This record gives sequence, structure tokens and C-alpha cells, in this order.
Amino acid sequence: FQALRIRVNRELDLLEPALRDAVDLLKEGGRVCVVAFHSLEDRIVKHTFRSMAKREHPRVALLVKKPVIPSVLEIQKNPRARSAKLRVAERLSEGVTI
Repeated sequence: FQALRIRVNRELDLLEPALRDAVDLLKEGGRVCVVAFHSLEDRIVKHTFRSMAKREHPRVALLVKKPVIPSVLEIQKNPRARSAKLRVAERLSEGVTI
């Protein structure tokens, strides 16, 4: 069912542009946090954030190198959290260069 929902709603196709739009809406220092529950979603988030961070004029800074994942205790309390991955990026000012 999940695969059908993802395909019908074009969720994977729309995720990257949505992330870029979200970053554009942020003021300097604003943060975008994404919790992905599916590996394909997480891969898109990871690559989009990295591409925006690793440029001559980066738009974001990655606040965590590896995704934040639930602890063993959290998974015991909430088994659905098992596949969750949190990634965070912070908006940089327009004039930042590497």
C-alpha cells in the first residue's frame, strides 16, 4: 500500500523541489527538519541537503553528519519509529563562500 501511495501522489518526484522551496522560505539561521520513514525518501533528503551545502556559495549548513535515529528504548515504546531518520539543515546567508 505504501508503494502505491508514494507512486500515486508522486511523493518522491515532489520531495526535492519541496525541500529547495522550504530552504528558500527560511530566513538566515532558520532550520528545516525532515523525518523520513522510507529509505528512498531519506536518500533524496540526504542528496538534496548535501548538494545545497557543498557548493561554492552554500545555501545550507548540515547540522548533523549522520541522521538522528531512534534509540532502542524509543523503538521499544514505539515500534513504528524503527525506520525513522531525522536530518536537519540550517539556512545560511546569501554571501557565504567556501
